[in-house]
Amino acid sequence: MNAHASDPHYGPTAESAAPIREGDLLLLDVWGKKKTPGSVYYDVTWMGYLGAKVPEKYAKIFKVVREARDKATHLIREQVAAGKPLQGRQVDQAARGVIEKAGYGKYFFHRTGHSIGEKVHGNGANMDGLETNDVRHLIPHTCNSIEPGIYLREFGVRSEVNVYIGEREAQVTGAIQTEILPLLA
Repeated sequence: MNAHASDPHYGPTAESAAPIREGDLLLLDVWGKKKTPGSVYYDVTWMGYLGAKVPEKYAKIFKVVREARDKATHLIREQVAAGKPLQGRQVDQAARGVIEKAGYGKYFFHRTGHSIGEKVHGNGANMDGLETNDVRHLIPHTCNSIEPGIYLREFGVRSEVNVYIGEREAQVTGAIQTEILPLLA
């Protein structure tokens, strides 16, 4: 929420928790899976605003993040459909390039995504050209998160989707957020 959203790993504590109020920006990062053997996680991040109209300063940053997310998912779909190998770092570079071009590169300080499996952070390729420069390829029958973000001092914005990679098709699983949701409209 608000400035706490500028920390990608923030989790509320008794000391840092605050009531949600009108005018607050919410970053909701949720993950879960069924309690059955072999279940795979679903891991998404959505943004909401406690008001009838999302302020332009939030919408502007979300637009850049959305474009970065979409650039990465498009690259995955395109390469998988063509049967071309794709490294995790290449996906990161696609998303990161959009954010850098918009002038927010220094405010995106984590990898673009990670593999997802029976553990929320799986053992496959990470979408990472920043932390580990992951040269592993995305392979069929795996799932990955794509979650670029921009974290300013006053607030942070992230959009996270999951991409399943088939033999010759990649698809986003679940809904795709296109704008910050006004929650009091």
